[in-house]
Amino acid sequence: MTLSGKSTNLKLAIVLLAAGEGSRMGSIPKALLRQDGKSLLETFCTSVDMLNTVEFLVVTGFHAQAIEAELKRVGKTTNAAITVIYNSKSAQGQGSSVRLALESLQSQFDVLAVCLSDQPHITDKELVVLLEQFVDRKDPEEIVMPQVNGQRGNPVLFSRKAVEAILSMPNMVCRPYMDQHPDLVKIYETDHAAFILDVDTDADMQKLGITRS
Repeated sequence: MTLSGKSTNLKLAIVLLAAGEGSRMGSIPKALLRQDGKSLLETFCTSVDMLNTVEFLVVTGFHAQAIEAELKRVGKTTNAAITVIYNSKSAQGQGSSVRLALESLQSQFDVLAVCLSDQPHITDKELVVLLEQFVDRKDPEEIVMPQVNGQRGNPVLFSRKAVEAILSMPNMVCRPYMDQHPDLVKIYETDHAAFILDVDTDADMQKLGITRS
């Protein structure tokens, strides 16, 4: 699925958070879990390849060596230029990876999609839907967040203005900024479960048909 209408003019940057330990699953790189013969990382990178991104950052931390090896392999078959950022403070939690990613962006993007590496059903189609919501946002909205039956979802989209506002505040990251500025958040209500499906446990793997190798 490709961008259509006004969204084709958007300069899209993507951040993929892949620095987690996967501690609830015995310390494994969840980005390397496999579905339909491919790692979740490869599936996501293939989807990104369908979009005309101006920047694609992957933040690693725990399991960095294994994830970067997979990115190197996948990168040979995709057109998207992937920049890897290593978070030496990943033990401090996801917020540290988000902040590092925002500080590392180099492009003149219009909109940033912050994505998780353990959402197996997020593809270019879901990103395009969110981009269309972003194009249709009303003033003063600068952020688009999917929500399914009252549950916050991911990815979340941020305008360049919102990213710059977050960066202007030391140690600020996306989630608390959104909580502090609800008027800036456009909530996209949907029943599409892909936005809330992630892999945290062995039960999740079994339910989603995902394997460790």
